[in-house]
Amino acid sequence: MIDIKFLKESPEEVKILFKKRGCAVDVNEFLRIHSEFNAKKSKMDALRFKQKNSSSIEAKEIKAEIIKLKSEVVSLESERNRLWLMMPNILADDTPDGKSDSENLEIKRVGNFRNFDFVVKPHEVLGKNLGILDLERGAKVSGSGFYYMVGAGAELLFAVYAFAYNLIQKKGFCFLVPPVLASHRTFLGTGYFPFEPEQNYKIENENLFPIGTSEQTILAFHDNEILDFESLPIKYSAVTPCFRTEAGSYGKNSKGAFRVHQFHKMEQIIFCDPKDSEKYHEFCLENIEELMNLLELPYRIVRVCIGDMGAPGYKKYDVEAWFPSYKEFRETHSNTNLWDFQTRRLNIRTQKNGIKFFPHTISSTLATDRLILAIMENYQQENGKILVPKVLRNFMGGKEIIS
Repeated sequence: MIDIKFLKESPEEVKILFKKRGCAVDVNEFLRIHSEFNAKKSKMDALRFKQKNSSSIEAKEIKAEIIKLKSEVVSLESERNRLWLMMPNILADDTPDGKSDSENLEIKRVGNFRNFDFVVKPHEVLGKNLGILDLERGAKVSGSGFYYMVGAGAELLFAVYAFAYNLIQKKGFCFLVPPVLASHRTFLGTGYFPFEPEQNYKIENENLFPIGTSEQTILAFHDNEILDFESLPIKYSAVTPCFRTEAGSYGKNSKGAFRVHQFHKMEQIIFCDPKDSEKYHEFCLENIEELMNLLELPYRIVRVCIGDMGAPGYKKYDVEAWFPSYKEFRETHSNTNLWDFQTRRLNIRTQKNGIKFFPHTISSTLATDRLILAIMENYQQENGKILVPKVLRNFMGGKEIIS
């Protein structure tokens, strides 16, 4: 949600922003409705005050006028809020121009590509041959876009998340086990609705939706609360199953288990003082890099361009691991500074020196199931076995190779 003060003071700047971000909201119409809402609400409040000090006959006439005004005020507020909630976030000044992920700006590349002296197999072939990734049974049970991790495959998955947990446990994160179903308000408040609602499943006959990220239920943990300023930054993490329809992904490279409907993800979620949001955005990126370096996976970091930026984002990095079978980098992490976009929508405030304001939020992936796929491809051996990264072996009972 954008600060109305900014909208009123810089309408032309907002119009340029909306054009870049593909937002169809008419800024002038929004400001007209907002102004009319304020005028009629002020008039209604003044009449209520007058009603208290009027004779019974006069009070009756005033009451009828108040009822009429109240109906108009409610209607204006509803329309104003509808338009307000359709507005995307403002953007960092240095956000790269571009229309799609192909125009994201590479800013860093780390690690060396392994020199394979044999034909590289994709993760789905390795997994099938070793019996650790079963796409066929996943499709039989749930349809395409679902899979089973089996035996050592499941062990590898748990090892990655256990290792990631140990990595940030000492960095001040509070771990949660949040709900994986959330209300419409939660999706609206976190900025996922009304943008791309087709990406989400819905529970029939219920006001509940399976989450696409634990960010949604972690942020809403403090819905309509005032956070203790002295407790900032508040850092949360969780590992949950996540669900996405992947609507509109037809034609994208979706071989294997890379683009699926159900997966796991570990998030880093931070509430912080607005002046510190850049600092904690970089902090989350450092944690991702530390994990990738310890796993010895080649990766690159890109600044996400305007056209690839979700509506809630202010500034975003993607981290992409190298997948040798694709001969390209593919996204494994996203890391977004959301400013006060989500806290305004959820009415999450903090207070300093008697002044209330909205903290900023950071939402960043730390680990996903895609890391397991990257490990499978980068650590494969000529005989089809998979070497276990050294840092994960203690989490797999000392296992050094998956065969």
